Amino acid sequence: MRKKTPALGKAARQRYDDPSKDALEWFPNPMRGNCEIEISAPEFTTLCPVTGQPDFAVILIRYVPDKRCVESKSLKLYLGAFRMHGMFHEACVQKIADDLIGVLRPKRLLVEGQFSPRGGIKFWPRVDYSR
Repeated sequence: MRKKTPALGKAARQRYDDPSKDALEWFPNPMRGNCEIEISAPEFTTLCPVTGQPDFAVILIRYVPDKRCVESKSLKLYLGAFRMHGMFHEACVQKIADDLIGVLRPKRLLVEGQFSPRGGIKFWPRVDYSR
């Protein structure tokens, strides 16, 4: 069953405080063989749940699709929904991975959050999934 992509080609109302996997859309995988897709989102922002200060990161997503590929505009809107949402770095990366796994059912998925240092400490949490 193919999921429609209503976000593609249309103006979308952006939510900045509710990262929901319902925002993620997919299309049938057009590639054959052992292929890999790498996505880099260099403008990821979320809020520290303790201080309310913004945290900035590059989110790296690397996956081997099975039958589904993520639609890029829906991914952009989904990641943008973290902007005003308070969540620890590790929880953000885990949520992104869990939501992508739930929607895409990939053969393999890696999500890494390359967060800017806070207090001189760099956090780069990573989730590596394979079935």
